Amino acid sequence: MSRIKEFNLPDLGEGLTEGEILAWLVKVGDTIELNQPIVEVETAKAAVEIPAKWAGQVQAIFHPEGTTVEVGTPIIAIDTDPGAGPVEQSTTGAPATDLPTPSAASLAAVEVAPAEGAVEPGLIGGPAPGGRTAVLVGYGPRTTAAKRRPRKATGPAGNTAVPTAPVQPTPARIVAAPVTPAPAVNGNGRAGGPVLAKPPVRKLAKDLGVDLASLTGSGPSGSITREDVQRAAAAPAAAEPLTVTTSASSAASFGADREQRIPVKGVRRLTAENMSRSAFTAPHVTEFLTVDVSRAMKALDRLRERREWRDVRVSPLLLVAKAVLLAVRRHPMVNSSWAGDEIVVKEYVNLGIAAATERGLIVPNIKDAGRLTLRELADAMTDLVQTAKAGKTSPADMSGGTLTITNVGVFGVDTGTPILPPDESAILAFGAVREQPWVHKGKVKPRLVTTLGLSFDHRIIDGELGSKFLRDVGDFLADPEAALLAWT
Repeated sequence: MSRIKEFNLPDLGEGLTEGEILAWLVKVGDTIELNQPIVEVETAKAAVEIPAKWAGQVQAIFHPEGTTVEVGTPIIAIDTDPGAGPVEQSTTGAPATDLPTPSAASLAAVEVAPAEGAVEPGLIGGPAPGGRTAVLVGYGPRTTAAKRRPRKATGPAGNTAVPTAPVQPTPARIVAAPVTPAPAVNGNGRAGGPVLAKPPVRKLAKDLGVDLASLTGSGPSGSITREDVQRAAAAPAAAEPLTVTTSASSAASFGADREQRIPVKGVRRLTAENMSRSAFTAPHVTEFLTVDVSRAMKALDRLRERREWRDVRVSPLLLVAKAVLLAVRRHPMVNSSWAGDEIVVKEYVNLGIAAATERGLIVPNIKDAGRLTLRELADAMTDLVQTAKAGKTSPADMSGGTLTITNVGVFGVDTGTPILPPDESAILAFGAVREQPWVHKGKVKPRLVTTLGLSFDHRIIDGELGSKFLRDVGDFLADPEAALLAWT
């Protein structure tokens, strides 16, 4: 059996046909362990760190960073038995069968991206070449500058060199230089990395708007305590560090024509495809409802004061999610999808929460959210948001959604007309909660008011059903205690 193993770009699911190599986490000559992350690849939904399928020593890297390669294409070669001595060469100077030889597809992928819509047999709806090998070990926000997909070269300078003959003692097909990113440094001068803090402390810091990385812990092993967070929160606002996130589009320079061309790929490409397909496939209808949520906001305040909820993130979105889940029980058809000659009504609710991230719009979902208690739902939403902000949402967490909420209110927007995610029949937009004049008990008083916008698939949901569902969500937000007593 050959000791040199070629590792192919695996099928990470969701119909992936290609991926862009963002960063190599190893270099030629490195000794690696089983399941050690070796490369970061950008798919249509996330930046994925792919682990090694074998332990051994890196012999060759076939594609440099910034290259887009097809699923099933060899990207790296690993010597699975480096202790057995050097790899034998044939008498002609060509490598023996133990040495890796990139396939034609591997070499072609360096120059030419696959045609739009082209699908190789076996890549979608079946096993990827060599079998499904991806074991996702983590995701992270893109830390490299935006790179264009390699184009066909017009001269020697544009070519990616792929020698046809090896150079001893290591193969000459190595095209990627080792990348050793400098460690980030946090606000107190320590090298970046996980901050030592217990979950309740992290929750307190998040609620108070304190950056844990900027603190020096006074607890055991330098861990950050509640007192550290409280001291930082009590410090003058002028002393807080200012963090500015610069988008790729604003940081990039413009050409002589004062125009900038940004390749459409990754999350942006997937979003565009899904939204276009949904907008021109499902007949959308959007209804609006303005609600006095003053009682709901007071209920949240009382909930925060309870001892068992003091370390839990409680936000208006939590009550909106609970309202949607209760309304689905009363109107199950809203939680369904169109399947051509039939409508699929789902008993489970995988509740999607739209999240705007640096990589673009993603919609992770909470699996079987209808079975969760309010406390479990709060914890699940906190984990979902924190994971999305960290850029670590997995493809599995963004698959299988049945109903979605988009919180446009965080941007100061009153409401919107959201487009349905694929294979869903309804999406609710939750607008900003504002103090407005409102007729309450026969008098005009300042009340906390929000506007809801419900878009639904008119093939499945008619006006009456959509109106009743939206009315129930509004009734819960207007008086949560009364709705719970009446419906449960």
